[in-house]
Amino acid sequence: QVQLVESGGGLVQPGGSLRLSCAASGRIASINVMGWYRQAPGKQRELVAVITSGGSANYADSVKGRFTISRDNAKNTASLQMNSLKPEDTAVYYCNAKVRRLFSYIEDDYWGQGTQLTVSS
Repeated sequence: QVQLVESGGGLVQPGGSLRLSCAASGRIASINVMGWYRQAPGKQRELVAVITSGGSANYADSVKGRFTISRDNAKNTASLQMNSLKPEDTAVYYCNAKVRRLFSYIEDDYWGQGTQLTVSS
């Protein structure tokens, strides 16, 4: 199987920065898209940023110019650098990967367990 493990969440003051990391492991042949989603209390999970294996990235309007997603294809990792954090960024952040496993011809969606980000003074 495939596992995604996130790290880097925590408590940060408004205007601060934080970096989230996600590592995928298991019987992985390739990862097409990796991304970050978030879910605030009482709200639906929403896309934050995604990046393809070729390095093309897309961002939610709410984080454009503040967040940067990157990945290391060789290590099957993705990171989210978050700057100028706001209280409304408070949420559980989930890593997502569209993975083709070894000896498989289809892509499956995998999710990490989530990491809490709290932006508060």
